[in-house]
Amino acid sequence: MLVVDDVDVARADITRCGIEISEVFHLDGGRVPGRDPEGRSYQSYAAFRDPDGNEWVLQEIKTRLPGREWAD
Repeated sequence: MLVVDDVDVARADITRCGIEISEVFHLDGGRVPGRDPEGRSYQSYAAFRDPDGNEWVLQEIKTRLPGREWAD
Protein backbone atom coordinates (compact mmCIF):
# COMPACT_ATOMS: atom_id res chain seq x y z
CA MET A 1 0.00 0.00 0.00
CA LEU A 2 1.32 3.40 -1.00
CA VAL A 3 -0.49 6.40 0.46
CA VAL A 4 -0.94 9.43 -1.80
CA ASP A 5 -2.84 12.69 -1.40
CA ASP A 6 -4.16 12.65 -4.98
CA VAL A 7 -4.63 9.25 -6.63
CA ASP A 8 -5.25 10.80 -10.06
CA VAL A 9 -1.95 12.72 -10.03
CA ALA A 10 -0.01 9.71 -8.70
CA ARG A 11 -1.59 7.46 -11.33
CA ALA A 12 -0.67 9.91 -14.11
CA ASP A 13 2.95 10.05 -12.85
CA ILE A 14 3.20 6.25 -12.85
CA THR A 15 1.66 6.05 -16.34
CA ARG A 16 4.22 8.58 -17.65
CA CYS A 17 6.97 6.21 -16.45
CA GLY A 18 5.59 3.53 -18.77
CA ILE A 19 4.09 1.40 -16.00
CA GLU A 20 0.70 -0.18 -16.60
CA ILE A 21 -1.70 0.81 -13.80
CA SER A 22 -5.39 0.24 -13.21
CA GLU A 23 -8.02 2.90 -13.51
CA VAL A 24 -9.05 4.50 -10.22
CA PHE A 25 -11.47 2.32 -8.26
CA HIS A 26 -13.26 2.14 -4.92
CA LEU A 27 -14.43 -0.84 -2.91
CA ASP A 28 -18.05 -1.88 -2.59
CA GLY A 29 -18.13 -5.66 -2.26
CA GLY A 30 -15.15 -5.74 -4.66
CA ARG A 31 -13.36 -3.31 -6.93
CA VAL A 32 -15.80 -0.86 -8.51
CA PRO A 33 -14.62 1.52 -11.28
CA GLY A 34 -14.30 5.19 -10.36
CA ARG A 35 -13.52 7.24 -7.30
CA ASP A 36 -15.42 6.83 -4.06
CA PRO A 37 -18.83 8.42 -4.81
CA GLU A 38 -18.74 10.32 -1.51
CA GLY A 39 -15.15 11.55 -2.02
CA ARG A 40 -14.02 10.10 1.30
CA SER A 41 -10.38 9.68 2.31
CA TYR A 42 -9.14 6.08 2.44
CA GLN A 43 -11.66 4.98 -0.22
CA SER A 44 -10.15 5.62 -3.70
CA TYR A 45 -7.40 3.40 -5.12
CA ALA A 46 -5.33 2.41 -8.16
CA ALA A 47 -3.10 -0.67 -8.49
CA PHE A 48 -0.07 -1.82 -10.47
CA ARG A 49 2.36 -4.74 -10.47
CA ASP A 50 6.13 -4.55 -10.13
CA PRO A 51 8.47 -6.67 -12.31
CA ASP A 52 8.29 -9.53 -9.75
CA GLY A 53 4.49 -9.64 -9.99
CA ASN A 54 3.80 -8.03 -6.60
CA GLU A 55 0.71 -5.83 -6.56
CA TRP A 56 1.09 -2.30 -5.22
CA VAL A 57 -2.01 -0.31 -4.32
CA LEU A 58 -2.20 3.48 -4.21
CA GLN A 59 -4.63 4.68 -1.56
CA GLU A 60 -5.79 8.30 -1.54
CA ILE A 61 -5.82 9.96 1.88
CA LYS A 62 -6.69 13.64 1.88
CA THR A 63 -7.74 13.91 5.52
CA ARG A 64 -6.23 11.60 8.12
CA LEU A 65 -8.33 9.97 10.82
CA PRO A 66 -8.20 11.69 14.24
CA GLY A 67 -4.94 10.86 16.01
CA ARG A 68 -3.23 9.94 12.73
CA GLU A 69 -2.46 13.40 11.38
CA TRP A 70 0.91 13.93 9.69
CA ALA A 71 3.36 16.04 11.68
CA ASP A 72 5.16 18.87 9.82
